[in-house]
Amino acid sequence: MNQTQSSHGSKPPPVWDEADASEQVVHQPWDAAKAQAWRQNQPKQSVWQVLTVQWVLAVSLAALLALVSGQAAWGWSWLYGALSVVVPATGFAKGLTSRAASQHALAAVLRFAVWQALKWALTVLCLVMAPRVVPDLSWPAMLAGLVVTLKVYWLAMFWGRPKSAAASENFVKE
Repeated sequence: MNQTQSSHGSKPPPVWDEADASEQVVHQPWDAAKAQAWRQNQPKQSVWQVLTVQWVLAVSLAALLALVSGQAAWGWSWLYGALSVVVPATGFAKGLTSRAASQHALAAVLRFAVWQALKWALTVLCLVMAPRVVPDLSWPAMLAGLVVTLKVYWLAMFWGRPKSAAASENFVKE
């Protein structure tokens, strides 16, 4: 067997060709005006908008579940699961958006790590305390409330998209 064949009979991966490297596009750095124009073209999305939607979703879906099912415990369980996400996320956002949060790069990274750890710890504590706090706790309803509320972050991608993807691509090519 020669060196160009493997033991399985497949071809080896292509070898790097210097001619291919010279055909690649060279990216030029943007000047300040181009960067500012790009920033203005991007959608403005606030963490507070996402949190507001999470709060509204948590309360409205809990009420709807309780009404449709006729089980108040399911509604309270859903609400507790949703609040196990929203309350720590609100504290996290408040901690990161304070004026002191943007003073120094190292302090900002440390602040992020501390607030993230606090958010996780508070969420886990809420879940551990659930059977003591919510009478007749329904674990499936609580976990569904938690998961659905978490997924609101994914909806933010669709809210924050530019009106025209083609417009954004054309801007970058200029």
